[in-house]
Amino acid sequence: MSALVDLVWLIPAFPLVGVLSLMVLGRRLGEPRAGWLATAMMGGSFAATVLVFVGLLGHEGDERQAVVTLFEWVPAGKLAVDVGFLADPLSITMALFVTGVGALIHLYSIGYMHGDEGFSRFFVYLNLFAFSMLMLVLGDNLLLTFLGWEGVGACSYLLISFWFGDEANASAGKKAFVTNRVGDWGFLVAMFLAFLTFGSLQYGEIFFDLEANGVAAGTASAIVVLLLVGAAGKSAQFPLHIWLPDAMAGPTPVSALIHAATMVTAGVYLLIRMNPVIAAAHGWVPDLIMWVGLGTALMAATIAVAQNDIKKVLAYSTVSQLGFMFVAVGAGAYTAAIFHMVTHAFFKALLFLGAGSVIHGMDGDQDIRRYGGLLRLLPVTSMTFVVGWLAIAGVPPFSGFWSKDEILAYAYNENRLLWVLLLIAAVLTAFYMTRLVLLSFFGPPRWVDAADHAEADVEAGAEDQGDAGADAEEHAPVRHPHESPWTMTLPLVVLAGLALVAGVVNLPFTYDVHFLEKWLDPALFGNAAHLAFAGGTKWVLAGVAIVVSALGISAGAAVYARRRVDPARIERPFLARAWRIDDAVTNFMGGPGRRAFERITRFDERVVDGAVNATGTVIRRAGSRLRVAQSGLVRSYALGIGIGAVGLLAWFISRAGF
Repeated sequence: MSALVDLVWLIPAFPLVGVLSLMVLGRRLGEPRAGWLATAMMGGSFAATVLVFVGLLGHEGDERQAVVTLFEWVPAGKLAVDVGFLADPLSITMALFVTGVGALIHLYSIGYMHGDEGFSRFFVYLNLFAFSMLMLVLGDNLLLTFLGWEGVGACSYLLISFWFGDEANASAGKKAFVTNRVGDWGFLVAMFLAFLTFGSLQYGEIFFDLEANGVAAGTASAIVVLLLVGAAGKSAQFPLHIWLPDAMAGPTPVSALIHAATMVTAGVYLLIRMNPVIAAAHGWVPDLIMWVGLGTALMAATIAVAQNDIKKVLAYSTVSQLGFMFVAVGAGAYTAAIFHMVTHAFFKALLFLGAGSVIHGMDGDQDIRRYGGLLRLLPVTSMTFVVGWLAIAGVPPFSGFWSKDEILAYAYNENRLLWVLLLIAAVLTAFYMTRLVLLSFFGPPRWVDAADHAEADVEAGAEDQGDAGADAEEHAPVRHPHESPWTMTLPLVVLAGLALVAGVVNLPFTYDVHFLEKWLDPALFGNAAHLAFAGGTKWVLAGVAIVVSALGISAGAAVYARRRVDPARIERPFLARAWRIDDAVTNFMGGPGRRAFERITRFDERVVDGAVNATGTVIRRAGSRLRVAQSGLVRSYALGIGIGAVGLLAWFISRAGF
């Protein structure tokens, strides 16, 4: 194996060095040097990933895999776990966009977090998150993956509740932490069952044993369903999706890094990594994955159409797009899932960072009903945001079109009803993103008082002020929108370029341009599904996807630009309250759930602990009584022996019948 591949350990080492350095020198370095150090560490990690990628390219097929072991971690009888890194096409693909997008978000954060008293601490958390995420994707065994899995969960808690002085932020962090623990239970039990079944936690040994000896379909199904529980928690799938929208309480770079580009894709990665076990499971298991993804995609898309917080629109959009990826995993379209994961990382990170730039320019205001007319005031932010909008809406040639179209094709290949329902989710995606863009960047400004409209008209270039106040709140605050500094706009430009051209990594025209599919093939072990129809059908399906995108954009323009439909007829309170799922969970946990937990606590105290304590009390009292007989006097013991001897003699005589 190439010497470059042996450098895989450097990928997580750079952010770890950043964490340790900032913990020691962070306050002394201060702003902005602490941010530049953290960004440089992410840049170094990205460079190391590129070197490993180049090293793997020098090999063919199954040879594109290497395990670099650093040391023995858990030597416990039959359970032997090493700290080892698996460098293969799947892990390195993940590491490339985790480090690449992560470096851009670190750079963006230098400008976004300017003036924050926790500036250095923020970058400690960012580097720690990057280290944990890289351990997750590079670990060569389930336990090391679980270590990274828990690490990103802990970092998520720290970053979501970064501004913990606000009670809502602290609660959002706790909610994310607790909800993810439910999913972690599934991963943990799946890991126990995998070790019980295969006698190892190392991916290579599990897959080798699976190929050589097979496994009962029921056992494989149980492992995959438990992994699905874990994946649903981390990747925010129904019903464990409720944490992600509240996670928007954290700083916007956190939303972009953790809740759009990296952490939330961990569940999809885990399922794809375990694809040989999915292949050995019962047929209903991948169907379950697929329909969970579809239900989540539809549900989140309907909720997004009624959200007014710019970050919450993008949060529910993330939940919906992750649903698309789960559909692809369930359909066996693993390459399509990774393809959409990569393009989504680019355009969703772009949209979140663009939203942060808008919030920065609007002095912290996140309500899109108080935006409008920002196109000329925030030109770089606006134009790059438009690129992200067209990508997620599925407009060719932007990257989102190619990846989403591939998932739709596999959905059509799997089930016609599935395809139709996924098309509806795609229409809704184009609709709510059009709504977001039109309300934010076009139309009359709604961020000024009526007396200031004339001045704003000149400044923003708005043409029609007739209904400028109609959509504003009664006392909309006066804002002074301004473009962000270069440290924030440069990542936007780079991500916009990636969102535009990333589709070339897996073009659908011929197998020769299926670059990503050929690259990932060794990590999929021949378990990927294949389309059962000819190229002509592909073109028809692509045409339908384009029509669907155009329909969603046209509908959004009709409602929010031409005002042909009253938005209130679409933005129903039921959808604005997220189908009241969160309310139902809150009411249950605060009502019957709380009472049930209190009863369980009382049962534990009175019955379980009571039984243990009662046993101890009985033994203690019996001992106290018996202790009286142990006087320490020899004559007392001799008297006892004598009495016992007489007693035994009497018993024998009575038994002998004298």
